[in-house]
Amino acid sequence: MNHYESTWDLDSIFKGGSKSEELKSYITLFKGNMEDLAKSVEAFSVPTSAEQTEELVKILSLMETTTKQLREIGAFASCLTAQDMSDNEAKILTGKRSELGAEYVSILAKLDQKFLQTEDGVWTRLLEQPAFQPLAFVLDERRANAKERLPLEQEILINDLSVNGYSAWNQMYSSIVAKMSIEHTENGETKKLSMGQAANRLSTPDSAARKEVFGKISRAWEEESELFGETLNNLAGFRLQTYKHRKWDNPLKEPLELNRMSEKTLDTMWKAITDQKAPFVSYLKRKAELLGLEKLEWQDLNAPITKSTQRVNYDEAAAFILEQFAKFSPQLAEFSQMAFEKRWIEAEDRAGKRPGGFCTSFPDSQQTRIFMTFSGSATNISTLAHELGHAYHQHVMNDTEALNQRYAMNVAETASTFAEMVVSDASVKNAGTKEERIALLEDKIKRSIAFFMNIHSRFLFETRFYEERKNGAVSVDRLNQLAVEAQQEAYGGELASYNPTFWASTLHFHITGVPFYNFPYTFGYLFSQGIYAKALQTEGGFEESYKALLRDTGRMTVEQLAQKHLGVDLEQAGFWEEAIALCVKDVEEFLELTEVPVG
Repeated sequence: MNHYESTWDLDSIFKGGSKSEELKSYITLFKGNMEDLAKSVEAFSVPTSAEQTEELVKILSLMETTTKQLREIGAFASCLTAQDMSDNEAKILTGKRSELGAEYVSILAKLDQKFLQTEDGVWTRLLEQPAFQPLAFVLDERRANAKERLPLEQEILINDLSVNGYSAWNQMYSSIVAKMSIEHTENGETKKLSMGQAANRLSTPDSAARKEVFGKISRAWEEESELFGETLNNLAGFRLQTYKHRKWDNPLKEPLELNRMSEKTLDTMWKAITDQKAPFVSYLKRKAELLGLEKLEWQDLNAPITKSTQRVNYDEAAAFILEQFAKFSPQLAEFSQMAFEKRWIEAEDRAGKRPGGFCTSFPDSQQTRIFMTFSGSATNISTLAHELGHAYHQHVMNDTEALNQRYAMNVAETASTFAEMVVSDASVKNAGTKEERIALLEDKIKRSIAFFMNIHSRFLFETRFYEERKNGAVSVDRLNQLAVEAQQEAYGGELASYNPTFWASTLHFHITGVPFYNFPYTFGYLFSQGIYAKALQTEGGFEESYKALLRDTGRMTVEQLAQKHLGVDLEQAGFWEEAIALCVKDVEEFLELTEVPVG
């Protein structure tokens, strides 16, 4: 078995970490290119015929370069702050990246205005030119979105103010979380755990330990809840004021626009889930029985149902993932092995890291980095596979235009969830005993619960919070109440207790770059179910068709993507119901395997 290091290598991108001289030189290079772009945009004459292509070709070439460079800088800053939340130089770099990003967006806003000034007929014919055909969708999208914005000067002002206003609330949240920890005793030794490490302890089979850890976690978030109430209210307030001036009444307008999907698709998806929750409520009831409880508590949702929970080390997890990937996609397996060998993954279980996991892309270096905390559970294996799916998605897009690499978050979750399903499905099929099969099957079902109930509660909470925030700041007590009400509805009232400070402990509510950072996960989960079903039915040729779908994710709406590659209409319930039915089969098997014989 191969041995892989569980810490990542960032020096191959920029040596020296947050004090890297290479990075400083790279930022200087980016600034020079951005200045050239600004001058070119300023000098750009609004086209009056489709033959006037020279200036725009130059601008798009500069955009290609600067887009990659800005993402490179941002990705490096994200990695530095994630691996060590006490790295003050990394925090400064994150702020610097925000400033550079704001300046860059302002330049592009000026370009968008010139797109708007181009006569419709000229614009249509311009996009038909060979030089612009590959970018026609994203360029037309930029022009259409510009119509929905304020006059240029006002948009630039909002963008500039967001650096020390809007984005700063996200940074403040991260700074507070970085200082948080709980004390926990294991094997007679008392340790300080970061919030991410503490959350991992909720998967212990010891119910008393779960309750103790969750109590400490809850108290820690509660102690800081007033500060988190400030960050959330002010972040949302900035966002709503911006919407108000743009005359946007619906807080979902921006997230739907960013995810390139219609509100009808979103509503259809949630209705299909709501209509089919009964089997998942039955699962919650059965799990409570198996744990000897009348009803599950919040901290029991991820608890193992057997005492003999299997743990694997990092190398064993890597070997299993690579073996299963190879059965569906040799290219995915080959890429993933490279990621392990080149140390593109930070998985070490240590204090000081930020909670959660992510995959970030370095498009200029054509590399990716994966961040997580691996402690040997089946869930950790699934998370690792999930993030490798993200990384592969970027890998297959490396040779496409930079402007076509900006795929929306909902389809970003497709490749990751597909990879996760490949591994979790294989885990169940390879189970050696009935007990192991039940445990692994339950791990699969927990993901359905997460996407159909946990994520649904986030969507319900955020939707209602934004409605109330329009009328002024929402108190911490009311935030707690909204969180519990959303959880009760999403989980069908089936839990004995809920998590009032969930709004504070959930990073996604405080991220400024992606509003409503919730429903895209559920979309990606169900969309990938459809792709996985197709993969199981396809004999040969799947890999290339899968890559073709991934490569299209940055240059069409999700409805167009689904129609082209799956032949389905996402605004109709049929696709969603069929995808949910695949998840229900897991529940039915689980209920059958865990049924107590009568007599």
